[in-house]
Amino acid sequence: MDTEAQPTERDRTLRPESPGAEGRSRFAWAARIAEWLPGGRITLTLFACLAFLLVLNTLVVQPFQIPSGSMEQGLRIGDRVLVNKLAYRFGARPRRGDVVVFDGTGYFGDADYIKRVVGVGGDHVVCCDKKGRLEVNGRAVDETAFLYPGDDASSVPFDVVVPAGRLFLLGDHRSGSRDSRDHLGSPGGGMVPVGDVIGRADWIVWPYAHWTHLTRPSAYARVPAAPAGGAHG
Repeated sequence: MDTEAQPTERDRTLRPESPGAEGRSRFAWAARIAEWLPGGRITLTLFACLAFLLVLNTLVVQPFQIPSGSMEQGLRIGDRVLVNKLAYRFGARPRRGDVVVFDGTGYFGDADYIKRVVGVGGDHVVCCDKKGRLEVNGRAVDETAFLYPGDDASSVPFDVVVPAGRLFLLGDHRSGSRDSRDHLGSPGGGMVPVGDVIGRADWIVWPYAHWTHLTRPSAYARVPAAPAGGAHG
């Protein structure tokens, strides 16, 4: 038996009247909306652009303005950075050296903050060694490339093991930054959950003279993996 569907007379009549008729009918709703809106197609186009920017801002990238000098000298007051909100959405995790924006509610304060990741889950972070340097998992980290000129790694000594799923975060302008060091006695110990990270700051986009791509410093490249179980070592 021939099971191939055969067109009927009714089937043959369901053809577009002209090659462009289907396309025109597909966008007829847009034309009707444009007729209803003051300003017509221009207003509709503006609304479409705003909707696109809203989706982009919600799901992909989001601009943030730097409100303080805690990340100087790399990020200055008034700089605008673009935050990549997809950086950690598909299995990737924040890495040591990343500059991240996070929701500090319950840990730092009811606001969004921008800091540098210096320790991830399981890391043993100590300050300071005999030369005044930060140590992560027993390896000294040379922060001179991004630390604010004249600042020490920290004026406050600390010795912490970062819990799994959390981050230890410091500002680059250590003498002018309130960060994980200031909340060691608070709930959570100043360690921010990875889930509260909004995204990674990838670009300075304004002012134009400061335009630059923010890259992970090589200072952390030689830091060994966290000890098994997060034990001191």
